[in-house]
Amino acid sequence: MLNRIVLIGRLTRDPELRYTSNGTPVCNFTLAVERNYTNRNGDRDVDFINIVTWRGLAENCARHLGKGRLVGVDGSLQIRKSENNNRTYINPEVNADNVRFLDFANSNSRSNNQDQNKNDNQQKNNKSAQQNKKQEQDDFDAQFDDNFDADDFDVPF
Repeated sequence: MLNRIVLIGRLTRDPELRYTSNGTPVCNFTLAVERNYTNRNGDRDVDFINIVTWRGLAENCARHLGKGRLVGVDGSLQIRKSENNNRTYINPEVNADNVRFLDFANSNSRSNNQDQNKNDNQQKNNKSAQQNKKQEQDDFDAQFDDNFDADDFDVPF
């Protein structure tokens, strides 16, 4: 028997992280996945698929994903059945074994400023390191400067 599903789509909302009664993290989100074909109007229909992740993967998804992010999901299909008012409801969902982040997070001004400050500090540190290295080389050259001239020696070959 084989039960594998691979999906690529965008999150329709921010992930929701919860914990089971014994403390196991579980994260739920919905993935919007376009169909491979167009309808009569020439548009692609979209399926909205519920995704469930567990443990460390759940915490990573909750920490790094958000609405609109493009992800690839590899997992297995599960059908949960529930009854309410004498009606049976069928709830399909994908139990994800692996979630790949396929794009970069949307940068807000705060993270852009942090990145810019980090780049500025790295450039300053690099420039300072280059100046220190040049100064060390100049000090070394000055210490051993003996006005050596290769023409002063007679090479026998």
